[in-house]
Amino acid sequence: MSAGTFTPDPGAAPLSRMIRAQTALETRMLLRNGEQLLLTVIIPALLLVLFSAVDVVDTGEGKAVDFLAPGVLALAVMSTAFTGQAIATGFDRRYGVLKRLGASPLPRRALMAAKTLSVLVTEVLQVALLTVIALALGWSPHGNPLSVAVLILLGTAAFSGLGLLMAGTLKAEMTLAAANLVFLLLLVGGGVIVPLDKFPDAVRSVLELLPISALSDGLREVLQHGASMPWGDAAILFGWAVLGLGAAARFFRWE
Repeated sequence: MSAGTFTPDPGAAPLSRMIRAQTALETRMLLRNGEQLLLTVIIPALLLVLFSAVDVVDTGEGKAVDFLAPGVLALAVMSTAFTGQAIATGFDRRYGVLKRLGASPLPRRALMAAKTLSVLVTEVLQVALLTVIALALGWSPHGNPLSVAVLILLGTAAFSGLGLLMAGTLKAEMTLAAANLVFLLLLVGGGVIVPLDKFPDAVRSVLELLPISALSDGLREVLQHGASMPWGDAAILFGWAVLGLGAAARFFRWE
């Protein structure tokens, strides 16, 4: 037996292992939260069923579900990556959870990566459930699934960055109020349920630059109209992703 057999070798785990462990923890916490599941799964599903069955909004030619399903998928991404994550992270910060993580070897960028990856796991379940419901309502999707995946990834990065920025700079109560308010405003004005061409031209030109509008419009171009890749919408989402994640990495406070 050599002299160094039992010599301690303290040090942080590899970054990839820390991200995997934190992702698993964040995912379990997210799926155990009943209020989060209500926001991220039940509300989008109810909106899809209600507005597909009741002719309340003029969605143009074709079946209402063909217009609504892509928008509701975009709403599900926003509810998980932005609203749900902002609220959960804001209260983690308030109760000192993030302060304790800040004292660990886990870097800030690894925490943000883990939170974003946990959101993606939840979104897979959301998309599967909403797709089944939409198909049962008579949805006829078109387009390339790879383009859909790219748009959802870009949308997730954009909303995740904005959610973490809000949670890392505002108080928990302010985050709770602001995140829910933004959710409601973007539900109405983001092209999810109400087509953007129903708004005045001056207002529509601004709304089209929002990440929820770009995601819902991009998914609609692919799934309803069979487009290959809506590069304009993808560029808007990429810009929001860079802006949100960059600002969150710069200004996020652990306490």
